[in-house]
Amino acid sequence: MDLLQLQHENAGISEAAVQPSTEALIPYIEELKRASEDADFSLDEASVRLPFDEKIRTEVLKLAAQLQNPKLKYIVVLGIGGSNLGTQAIYEALHGRHTEFRPVRIFFGDTVSPRLATYLKKMLIEQTSAPEEFVLNVISKSGTTTETIAQFETLYEPLHQKYGDAANARIVTTTDRGSKLWKLAEKKGFKNLEIPKKVGGRFSVFSAVGLFPLHLVGINIVELLDGARAMAERCLESSKETAATNNPALASAILTHLHAQSDLTICNNFFFNPELESLGKWHRQLMGESIGKEKDLDGNIVHAGITPMVSIGSTDLHSMAQLYFGGPRDKFHHIIYSPTPNFTANVPKESPLENLVQGIGGKSFQEIMSAIIGGVKAAYVKNKIPFTEITMPEVREHTLGQYLQFKMIEMMFLARLMNLNAFDQPNVEDYKSETRALLA
Repeated sequence: MDLLQLQHENAGISEAAVQPSTEALIPYIEELKRASEDADFSLDEASVRLPFDEKIRTEVLKLAAQLQNPKLKYIVVLGIGGSNLGTQAIYEALHGRHTEFRPVRIFFGDTVSPRLATYLKKMLIEQTSAPEEFVLNVISKSGTTTETIAQFETLYEPLHQKYGDAANARIVTTTDRGSKLWKLAEKKGFKNLEIPKKVGGRFSVFSAVGLFPLHLVGINIVELLDGARAMAERCLESSKETAATNNPALASAILTHLHAQSDLTICNNFFFNPELESLGKWHRQLMGESIGKEKDLDGNIVHAGITPMVSIGSTDLHSMAQLYFGGPRDKFHHIIYSPTPNFTANVPKESPLENLVQGIGGKSFQEIMSAIIGGVKAAYVKNKIPFTEITMPEVREHTLGQYLQFKMIEMMFLARLMNLNAFDQPNVEDYKSETRALLA
């Protein structure tokens, strides 16, 4: 099976500089191994266990089998942040944004937009004639997420008016066992899927949070999990001799940390496949919440963080390249690219447009994009801008599973190097409590 590759010869950090951090992380790798074997999900790093866990996969497949039928057209996922970003990243990477011709589609209700709520409501009420045509998946780890529950309230009433209690059988709640949403589901007859207590939202894509809706639209979650498991096994390699070369999560975390110590505190993920933009937004939450912290593990006020960015090639070369090449040296770049062998497009050899651009006649779009990427890398080297390259052999379930797992474990390593808790987000409560006060 093809594996994701990380190349870091242009990262601007010597092997000697990397070695002390590698040795410092070896004991933590042993902790991650224990987490991967812990079927009780009792450790903070519990998400590492998810690709290895057969029970969750079986529960997802069993429930999906009950709800799948030839009439099914719409999966509506109500969730925000970690409750939908991973699912959306995988869905858009594999199916693109233009999904109107697909027999089963996912729609995401991720915020309290009146326009979005009206659209979802009209679709479910006016474009369905039987409850078998939809599944409404309400995802909230706490069970009390304001935006998600507001959307749910807005959609549930008209659905129940139209279909009665038959609508309840098409509603699935994904939440912590025992939450207010879980208890409501038991009372109303909704289906329940459990999120393990120790698995936070931004680390939950390989739980029922992501697996259930993705399986319903035909995405191969077995391959997705196989890819995640293969990457986890690479990243749990604890040999001092091979960890730095064979463990992409460890290498990337160390490089990012060392650059941050040198005031390169912006991490630019530069995707040269536009279908991966939502993957970048998923990573933006992962990094923002995991290492953006007021206090370190010792309780010191540190206001730590690295600011994640998402750039799309070649589009953002025409909006941000001037800043990257000519602006402040405060960024560490990751060039991420995958060939797309299932799609082809070519410029005609004989141009009817009088060769407005020389050198592109007869070239494939992939050849043109490869030349653009080569130009960007050469310009980075010329301007002494540090970067790594991440190559995904193909955009498919297995490689996406690898990438997602790579980045989640990388964030655990990075937080450990920065003496931070990767798994909480205490300051987010500030806006939530103020919001509740204003709504009271």
